[in-house]
Parts: sequence; C-alpha cells; structure tokens
Amino acid sequence: MIIHESAENYLETILMLKEQRGQVRSIDIVNELGYTKPSISVAMKRLRENGYIKMDDEGFITLTEAGMEIAGRIYARHKLLTKFLVSLGVGEKTAEADACKMEHDLSDETFEKLKEHAKKHLQR
Repeated sequence: MIIHESAENYLETILMLKEQRGQVRSIDIVNELGYTKPSISVAMKRLRENGYIKMDDEGFITLTEAGMEIAGRIYARHKLLTKFLVSLGVGEKTAEADACKMEHDLSDETFEKLKEHAKKHLQR
C-alpha cells in the first residue's frame, strides 16, 4: 500500500509523542506540528479509516500494528540520519530538519548501507 509523506509524518509524530508523554491526543499533534485543529482532525480521521490509528472515547490515539510498522520505520530512519548528519558536523537543529526531509525519499538500499556504515563508524 502506498502511503503519502504527510501520513508518514503524522504516524511518526504520534510515535515520538507517545515515547515522550505516554499518551497522545490530537491537540498534542497540533502543538507539535503547528497545524490547525481542523487539519489534524481530518488527518486523524483518514488515518483511522485506513487502519493506522485507533482513538478511544477520551480522544487518546494509539497506533495499530500497521501504523506502528510505518511509524517505527520512519522514526528509525530519522534517528539514524540525524546522528549521521551530526557526525559530519551539521548542527543538531539543521540535522533534525534535514533528516526529516530525507527520511521519506531515501531508498531502502541506501538506508541499509547507511546503517552498515553507522554500525562501523558511529559507535561511541
């Protein structure tokens, strides 16, 4: 199934917020990404309809197995790319922003080679 970059970003954000806060609501995503409440509401509805998230009666969002698979893949790419760019001397904020752009378009082959390189050279 093809999933758009924006959906990947939402799923990754949900995972990151879950790790940071333990629970995630739509307003947390609004605050994290800076989008409007209606935009997030529409996005969450689509993610729910496509089986990537569940929302309970209190508005808490959890990733389904399919959502977690995508979020985990993107988040792993984000962390490795950020670490790699920082190791090259790129500032933390710039590395974070650039990793966010790169994580979606990088081929699996290139990402695997970066992981291999990181295992050899970025262990500290």
